[in-house]
Amino acid sequence: MASPELPDCDTPAAVLAFAQRRRAAAQRAEIDVLEAALVWAAMHPEQSVADATPATGLVFGELAVPLAGEGAPLVAEFAPMEFGAAIGMSTDASRSLVGDALELAHRLKRTWKLVRAGKVPLWKARRLAQLTTTLPMDGAEFVDRQLAGFVGKISWAGIERLVDQARVAFDPEGAEKERLAAAEGRRFDVHTDKAIHDGTVHVEGVLDLADAMDLDTAIRQGAEDLAALGSTESLDVRRSMAAGELARRQLAFDLRVEAGGGTASVVKPRQVVIHVHLSQAAVSRDEAGIAHVEETRSIVSTEQVRQWCGAETQVVVKPVIDLEAHHHTDAYAVPDKLAEQTRLAQPVCAFPWCERPARRCDTDHVIAHGAGPSGGPTCSCNLAPLCRRHHRAKTHTGWSYDKTDTATYLWRSPHGLHLVKDHGTTHLLTAHPPDE
Repeated sequence: MASPELPDCDTPAAVLAFAQRRRAAAQRAEIDVLEAALVWAAMHPEQSVADATPATGLVFGELAVPLAGEGAPLVAEFAPMEFGAAIGMSTDASRSLVGDALELAHRLKRTWKLVRAGKVPLWKARRLAQLTTTLPMDGAEFVDRQLAGFVGKISWAGIERLVDQARVAFDPEGAEKERLAAAEGRRFDVHTDKAIHDGTVHVEGVLDLADAMDLDTAIRQGAEDLAALGSTESLDVRRSMAAGELARRQLAFDLRVEAGGGTASVVKPRQVVIHVHLSQAAVSRDEAGIAHVEETRSIVSTEQVRQWCGAETQVVVKPVIDLEAHHHTDAYAVPDKLAEQTRLAQPVCAFPWCERPARRCDTDHVIAHGAGPSGGPTCSCNLAPLCRRHHRAKTHTGWSYDKTDTATYLWRSPHGLHLVKDHGTTHLLTAHPPDE
């Protein structure tokens, strides 16, 4: 039975053939976008950027930056911003895309030829490009030559081993430095930025083996202690609870031993600040509801907040800031209350597709502050959070924007794209810039 949306797909074979055609078209479109990124980079070469670093060493304008490995051309720093804005990407994602295109076209030419012919999955080619970016030119050439004709067939583990071989063979000093610095790759990530409504987050890390064994022992012992104290939760849940108890105990002690003392001193726990937005009803009455956690831009239940607010928790209740109120000062410097109002109204960078938290951003004057009728005021209607990169782009290039309400911004790119960022969501108003 054919679908109204797919009238020609009236048999199983027709459905499969249709899906194959569309999948091939989608893959071809992805390659076309990568080729467009390459052309865009060529339109914004190093020569298009004026020297923005005077004798003082301070950076005032746009720079030419490397987005790929040795031998690939430099690109104007802000060029990926507009390309990403046009295709719905953040600046970071667009920089990665342009860099991968340059790496493939200039340093992995055999692989690039196979990609353009549709013989190598684009995702695999891009991951390879990201691995070889740190290799010297002859190392990248070695990898490209060895993989010619096989990159679409060899396993990813095999590709990683080949890149490691090239690193040792063609950059022994770099390989040795990398080996000595391997410990810097250790990490422990608590993904609070991906918290969801149930109040849980994922945790992962890469530890030294001895540290990992000690941590596992401590968590296992903590889980056993919880069971001995009457906890009926599963072992997995008790292990997660033990990790939290381990953290809280750590915050209560200072492991620095005083000279000659030989013992660790007890100190006031380190302050961990969480901004939680609650309704008046949730604060004043014991009722179910939701709360917004500003740091993670997630929601949790009010019951979860009550559990966090134990006897040892310091709770500070701040008065509600009216986001619609208009505040003004004659000074250039932004007062704390005005900056806080700006951050609360727009929790992330006001630039299209950017997700950097407003608390880590500059507070920008939408219309540049200055004396006279053309200067913009320091007031609620003329302030927005911009991360440093996008603040510089707005100041030194053709990007401009207007603030139409407390959290809505109309942006114009150097080549005529119009985008709206409305309460954190970006919309492209023009499908393509006007002809020049």
